[in-house]
Amino acid sequence: MRNKEGKIINESITWKDITPGGVIYESGSAENFNTGDWRSMKPVFKVDKCKQCLLCAPVCPDSSIPVKDGVRGEFDFKHCKGCGICVKACPFDAIDFIKDEK
Repeated sequence: MRNKEGKIINESITWKDITPGGVIYESGSAENFNTGDWRSMKPVFKVDKCKQCLLCAPVCPDSSIPVKDGVRGEFDFKHCKGCGICVKACPFDAIDFIKDEK
């Protein structure tokens, strides 16, 4: 992502270089940023209970549940913020929600 002057927004940019109000003029996502550090709770995938219904993946606001060839994978903790929405969406109790002991 870039600010209005074209500078790349990353962890080394200073507050003086960010657009006033933190507004970014182009759309983007957290794909380039490690947002998982914000988490205080974390989901734990229980593979043995998962029925691959994939109801958890589309409700994840951070796209932290990868699906490849119709099979759900392990959480992407680099981006998971620990909201717990996936836990509520799972009808098979295949996701625990525990305190993140980073």
